[in-house]
Amino acid sequence: MVIENAAVATVDAAGTEYASGHVVVAGNLIEAVGPGPAPAGLTGVRRRVDGTGHLVTPGLVNTHHHFYQWLTRGLAQDSNLFDWLVELYPTWARIDEPMVYAAAAGSLAMMVRGGVTTAMDHHYVFPRGAGDLLGAEIRAAAEIGVRFTAARGSMDRGRSQGGLPPDFAVETTDEALAATEEAVATHHDPSFGSMLQIAVAPCSPFSVSTELMRRSAELARRLGVRLHTHGSETVEEEKFCHELFGMGPTDYFESTGWLGPDVWMAHCVHMSDADVAAFGGTGTGVAHCPSSNARLAAGIARVPDLLAAGVPVGLGVDGTASNESGELRTELRNALLVARLRAGEKALTVRQALRLGTYGGAEVLGRAAEIGSLEPGKLADLVLWKIDGLAHSTIADPIAALVLGAPAPVTLSLVGGVPVVEHGTLTRTDEHTVAHLTRTEARRLASIAGLA
Repeated sequence: MVIENAAVATVDAAGTEYASGHVVVAGNLIEAVGPGPAPAGLTGVRRRVDGTGHLVTPGLVNTHHHFYQWLTRGLAQDSNLFDWLVELYPTWARIDEPMVYAAAAGSLAMMVRGGVTTAMDHHYVFPRGAGDLLGAEIRAAAEIGVRFTAARGSMDRGRSQGGLPPDFAVETTDEALAATEEAVATHHDPSFGSMLQIAVAPCSPFSVSTELMRRSAELARRLGVRLHTHGSETVEEEKFCHELFGMGPTDYFESTGWLGPDVWMAHCVHMSDADVAAFGGTGTGVAHCPSSNARLAAGIARVPDLLAAGVPVGLGVDGTASNESGELRTELRNALLVARLRAGEKALTVRQALRLGTYGGAEVLGRAAEIGSLEPGKLADLVLWKIDGLAHSTIADPIAALVLGAPAPVTLSLVGGVPVVEHGTLTRTDEHTVAHLTRTEARRLASIAGLA
């Protein structure tokens, strides 16, 4: 496949861009990227794409999400994190396999249609007898054709032990660890070009015991997989950690083995200079979720300071009960805007915002050698954005058009060279069918939760 006549943002280490360039895809890999037309004499070309009026970028990489929340959008509209969790956990505790499959299909369809080529989900609610919830997500991702990191979450601190979730929605420590190890053994593919990887992901300090945190870190390192959890999201969380553990979140994470280049945390809003330095010194990554943080009034993460300290930072949609749009492309703009609200007009540039959503996300997921930039030998995960329509017609800088303008339409999106979106439409899934399915399952969940 040859894409020509498009603006190209490679997001490589040098930030190479071409006002009019080409990308050549051979199989599942990028074969060539450069200025002007593709090289003459290419053989075996099956498709040529005229990219006039478009920008080509690496595919977007989502680094934090909770798919199941697609079924509970629009609830607890005016709550902070803890109140929001207390209100919604009793409903979430009623999910089952068909619901999670529908929610994953809806979440993934929305993201992929908007330029995401690598998705991640952090699923940590496993009610007893609910079925194969992780398998339901994996099935939905495979059907849509997206590259997927499934973070097998866990909770072992129910309400009776001072946690927030109902007791019947949590597992024992041993159950959670055994199920997580089984998930890695069954599903994790560490090979180059893998479509599915598993991470070890206890939910958060206020829903997980210290034993589960520590043993999860040991398990992940024994199995050679990555670690993920929520960290430093709210001031209430920091107060909780001081009261329960006698230290702040970052010190607590360090004490349980949860800092390192194989770890990434969601949010990281309330961090001191020492916390930022600890993340930078250990290579611990951050999934920045600006819309969710604003929706729950959690605050604004210190993204410029994190980047200056060498912290890998990617973007996350977060669960759609706290970011109802369900899109990652809007997070490019929101990340830039909230950074400037906190730290001034030079806090983040449009190119830095694009890097967060592409290469930064690849770093956070441990896949920067494979995805996140347009370079020969990397996987052909890329997006062709239409930027010559009404919404972007007078923005001369194509990257500014993508980041600052309205959400740009996706003309073509490839995952490993395979089209997953053509002219704004999913190629492997009918979104109207998905919408009907999610609506049906959301109503079923609401009915069950209401009876409960």
